[in-house]
Amino acid sequence: MGLVAAGAALAIAAAGRAFAVPLPLHTEAPGCMAASDEKPNGKQFPSEPAMTIDPAAAYATKLQTNCGTIDIALDAAHAPRTVNSFEFLSGQQYFDHTPCHRLTTQGLFVLQCGDPTGTGTGGPGYQFPDENLAGATYPTGTVAMANAGPNTNGSQFFLVYSDSKLPPNYTPFGHITGGLSVLQNIATGGVKDGGPDGAPATPVTLESVTTARN
Repeated sequence: MGLVAAGAALAIAAAGRAFAVPLPLHTEAPGCMAASDEKPNGKQFPSEPAMTIDPAAAYATKLQTNCGTIDIALDAAHAPRTVNSFEFLSGQQYFDHTPCHRLTTQGLFVLQCGDPTGTGTGGPGYQFPDENLAGATYPTGTVAMANAGPNTNGSQFFLVYSDSKLPPNYTPFGHITGGLSVLQNIATGGVKDGGPDGAPATPVTLESVTTARN
């Protein structure tokens, strides 16, 4: 659906005369609803959680967003600490009602989420090392950790909506198995200010995030 400029009006004939009816301003990407007003819990934790997952097992995550559901298969075998942290934070409802605060274009092609502050600087109170970087690439559907430099993983992660040219500096820990079209629809809305990197034009919220062993 195309954008309609604020203040635009549609002339509708009635009883032989025309009158102006204001049209709503549409900012949602296809399939998106208004984001929830509920706030994240903003929990902080003193240290990386103890290992509770089985690296030999299969785990899956469901991201329920205001734009639809995205299903992810997690790679516990190659990124056990990352998956363990993600499973822990999911179980703490840490991600629930958090915004996806960043969309990038022009070769990067990612939607970044997982920061309850929505500023790009928030985290869970702990950091953990990189994993699974040898030969890492970021094709469409990759799920990987965002970071502020080597071994600074926390809670922020990104979803790749088109083959990305990122260098192998970001721990890949899963791939999208369902709902890729949801992610790509979000990307079609572009960046809020029209630039290549910034807040999505369509507000995107992780309404709930659940992770479970298959």
